[in-house]
Amino acid sequence: MSVTDLPDRLPEIDYTKYTNRQLAAIPLAVLGVSLLILAGWYVMNGVPVSLGIVFTGGTEVQIVANDSPSEIESNLDFQVDSVQPVRGSDRYIVTTQSTNTDQIEQSIDSAGYEEISKSETAASFGADSVQLALMGVAVAFVGMSLIVFVLFRTFVPSIAVVISAFSDIVIPVALMNVFGIKLSLGTVAALLMLIGYSVDSDILLNNHILRRRGGFYESTYRAMRTGVTMTLTSISAMAVMTITAFLLGIPLLPEIGIILVFGLTADLMNTYLLNLSLLRWYKYEGIKR
Repeated sequence: MSVTDLPDRLPEIDYTKYTNRQLAAIPLAVLGVSLLILAGWYVMNGVPVSLGIVFTGGTEVQIVANDSPSEIESNLDFQVDSVQPVRGSDRYIVTTQSTNTDQIEQSIDSAGYEEISKSETAASFGADSVQLALMGVAVAFVGMSLIVFVLFRTFVPSIAVVISAFSDIVIPVALMNVFGIKLSLGTVAALLMLIGYSVDSDILLNNHILRRRGGFYESTYRAMRTGVTMTLTSISAMAVMTITAFLLGIPLLPEIGIILVFGLTADLMNTYLLNLSLLRWYKYEGIKR
């Protein structure tokens, strides 16, 4: 069976036209820019990504108002992080990193709004949450890396999976800074999910190329037939979920959805350019050495 016998469900890239360096250049450049964004953000703000009130501490207030979110923000005297409407009602959820409840209540009363409920997060609790969240992502990533090395027991195919997974996390985090999305419990959950998505597509590619019969490019196209379809389906589902949750005013889900869209899009690039270039080098050059 030759590559030309494969069904034309997906457009086949003629990888023979490009060197390994050319294939790896784009994903490595995007990863480099993302790392620069995170480094610059850390220098300016002391953290690589902006933190939500669950990590910094703050106050969340639900109010009744007839104004628009922008008008509510301008009418309040304290620093407002976000104003989210509650779908199907005249209520809004206002979040702020301020814990001065007296000032918040006075400002709401002065603006003519009615306070329905209020919840606070202590700064110390927020700091502990940051450590736990980062530890969770780190443990998941290290555990994934160890399993990959155990599965393949060869450095290059294993490190290809690890690098791709690392880039799949770094790129969405950098885009969070670009689009003003703060780290929250929802975005942490999305990053953990991305580790699983990334490893799934990368291991699929590695298995087809290293452990199944057929030539390199034939195995690549077989893996792409399944992997690209699976990833594009997931991207479409997450995009629909994001739009629907945003329109219905459902908290957390829009943040989870948009981060997964960012990460899965990056995964397509990293898997079928970066990972593939490393596997091709290993297959045709690395084994011979």
